[in-house]
Amino acid sequence: MNAAMEDAAHVVDAAGLMGLLPARPRLLALGEPTHGEDILLEVRNDLFRQLVEEEGYRIIALESDCLAGLVVDDYVTSGTGGLDDVMERGFSHGFGKSAANRELVRWMRAYNDGRPASRQLRFAGFDGPLEMTGESPRQALAALHAQLADRCDAAMLPCTAEELDRLLGDDDRWSDPATVMDPSRSVGRTPEAERLRLIADDLAALLDAQEPGLRAELPRDDWDRARLYARTATGLLRYHSWMADTSPGRLGWLLALRASLMAANLLVLAERGPVLAHAHNAHLQRGRSSTRMGGRRLEWWSTGALVDARLGEEYAFVATALGTIRHRGVPTPPPDTVEGLLYALPGDRYVIDVRRLAAALGDVPPVPRESPWHGYAPLDPARLAGNDALVFVKDAPQGPMWWPAG
Repeated sequence: MNAAMEDAAHVVDAAGLMGLLPARPRLLALGEPTHGEDILLEVRNDLFRQLVEEEGYRIIALESDCLAGLVVDDYVTSGTGGLDDVMERGFSHGFGKSAANRELVRWMRAYNDGRPASRQLRFAGFDGPLEMTGESPRQALAALHAQLADRCDAAMLPCTAEELDRLLGDDDRWSDPATVMDPSRSVGRTPEAERLRLIADDLAALLDAQEPGLRAELPRDDWDRARLYARTATGLLRYHSWMADTSPGRLGWLLALRASLMAANLLVLAERGPVLAHAHNAHLQRGRSSTRMGGRRLEWWSTGALVDARLGEEYAFVATALGTIRHRGVPTPPPDTVEGLLYALPGDRYVIDVRRLAAALGDVPPVPRESPWHGYAPLDPARLAGNDALVFVKDAPQGPMWWPAG
């Protein structure tokens, strides 16, 4: 068993990883089993650098707010702003506090310095501006309206900028944390919000109707941002509407809408060239995801499943597993789990050929590992066949805490 396991394990580098895939994927998705461990992001950073230098990758997309990500992209491409400010404003979920994310942004800016735009690296967030409750749709709606107002007949616009501002009202009312448990606190189905949904839909339809002229007139980046604003405005207002819903389908809708918006963002990024996407394993895995919320088990098609349905063989998913996270109470894994079998190998990190791993495991699959910390999701042995490869990191050392421990 040990010899067969060692035969399935390779050094974690781009060449070793790509050698396990049938072809260079247009979208290479690298998952992680938990957030908040910089060692996993350091592995991601190393792989991205090698993918850039050896495989021609130019885009990295993270599980972070797609609109905030524009701040990071502006910085890495043109040096707009300062690094401290970019890390504060350019990430959601607290990810800007990560030293590894900071190093990624710093390296991308240094790489791009002096290079023509066609050869520069690009940064993107592909999550919605949600943060559980959903943020105000003001940024997306106002930017989309302004783009169209500058280039279309004013008579075709569904509203004026002043009406838009009045309907949006105070931004804070859109992000009330109490709406997570109390739909009645949401503004998502107020008359103003319903009117905004119609406006967003009409603005998105007008953008589509004007595509030939706009694509000819706008730089590629401006056109892509207009599309991003349209997707985000319509998706965010739909999310707010379901935040206000009181039916049993509410939570399922919210999970599905987030996955759908993430998938749409990744698919558009993949139009521009090969992308490395990084997020939780549960988002990027093929098949359905599940969780327990409100005393119920909920299932929905994951972002990875939605992307895989469109890209097929051009999508590759590489899960990541961890041995220990001792500072979070995750000890040495039991020897009859996948993590335990890999933990027994010498060395600190591997990329694993899942086909050889499955052959080494034989007819008796390992048992699922139980996690004492809800923030860590162990590998499901039944899902191994859905991975194109597996990255294993033996131990996560304690560093500065940038993710809630609870």
